Amino acid sequence: MKSILVISGPNLNLLGLREPEIYGHTTLQTIHDELVRLGSELGVHVETFQSNHEGAIIDAIHAARGRHQVIVINPGAYSHYSIAIRDAITSVDIPTVEVHLSNVHKREEFRHHSVIAPVAAGTIVGFGADSFYLGLRAAARLATSQDKG
Repeated sequence: MKSILVISGPNLNLLGLREPEIYGHTTLQTIHDELVRLGSELGVHVETFQSNHEGAIIDAIHAARGRHQVIVINPGAYSHYSIAIRDAITSVDIPTVEVHLSNVHKREEFRHHSVIAPVAAGTIVGFGADSFYLGLRAAARLATSQDKG
């Protein structure tokens, strides 16, 4: 069975509490539970991971090599400046889908640029928790298309 790693970055552990007018009322645990359920429906194994620490996220990306066929990542604020996370993604050569709950292009100017997007297979923004679910659907398609490749 294909395996997908879902990484949630800094401050996402506070979903449901943190700025609900921007990020909604759904908790990260609820999102992770739904991703596992949806993965089963799509025929893929889903593993979830959250950290507020850049190094831990990089370690999770490195550990994905040989274990997961695709990564879905919401790097949070790291998407705007973490060359280290970008380099980790390119170094493991695993297709990656970047997701964001809010529409970063409708927010502060500094959020408009992602250093992750150029190395991602695609980016999904602005659909709240559905951004994760859409990202997983895209990742499942990427995982299964690798066999046809």
